[in-house]
Amino acid sequence: MREIKASLITQTVKKLCIDANCHLDDDVKNCISKFHSEEPWQQAKEILERIIENYEIADDKKQPVCQDTGVACVFLKIGQDVHIDGDLTEAVNEGVRQGYEEGYLRKSVVRDPLDRVNTGDNTPAMLYTELVPGDKIEITVAPKGFGSENMSKIAMLRPSDGVEGVKEFVVKAVEAAGPNPCPPIVVGVGIGGTFDKAAYLAKKALLRPLDKRNSVEFYRELEEELLEKINTLGIGPQGFGGRTTALAVNIEQFPTHIAGLPVAVNINCHVTRHKTEVI
Repeated sequence: MREIKASLITQTVKKLCIDANCHLDDDVKNCISKFHSEEPWQQAKEILERIIENYEIADDKKQPVCQDTGVACVFLKIGQDVHIDGDLTEAVNEGVRQGYEEGYLRKSVVRDPLDRVNTGDNTPAMLYTELVPGDKIEITVAPKGFGSENMSKIAMLRPSDGVEGVKEFVVKAVEAAGPNPCPPIVVGVGIGGTFDKAAYLAKKALLRPLDKRNSVEFYRELEEELLEKINTLGIGPQGFGGRTTALAVNIEQFPTHIAGLPVAVNINCHVTRHKTEVI
């Protein structure tokens, strides 16, 4: 049994909050550059150039890539041979508290969805935990802005709707979102499980690198087909038209009940932020 102090979790979460908000991962940058080189519509091409310029400035000046520094979604893979010395939830929240204060990141969380009073420190984090073999903890911080989060959808399809029903639902969700989620977007899709599991899968799908496709050939081909369909909608970067509406479609699937076909779409703008560290 390995002991990990809660203070180490706090320090790690603090660092990841700042890094995730200020530095896009290379897979996202490379994907944007690829689409920029292939984009035929001049106005769309120019917008992609501004997007590239923006993340380069953020890298250089260590400033947030976007003014909406999001709610902190924190994913923990906790080794079953780990003992945490302290309160795990409070350790994560303290890391968010310190990271958003020291990084001068916008604090966007309200204490109650109806009274709308700001908590003042961007806590609480949205915490997702998973037990895995081993004696380490993998921490991923994924700040999630709500311009894109608000465009997400979930549906309890009938099994008879099949793959065509899934495709129709995903494409219509993106079409309805239009320019609101600040395209080009990344589309996370969760298929299977239950009502809540499908939504979790869709959000988890956004953590997968954009240059890594689903390991199952059927779903890999479905990702590619959906990306092609979405990029023929003509929404384009920031909604001004063009071929580059989405950078990637990431699907995560899970077993489900014989009577169900849950499908969730969690949309992210091109600022698909997440940083991971193992302690």
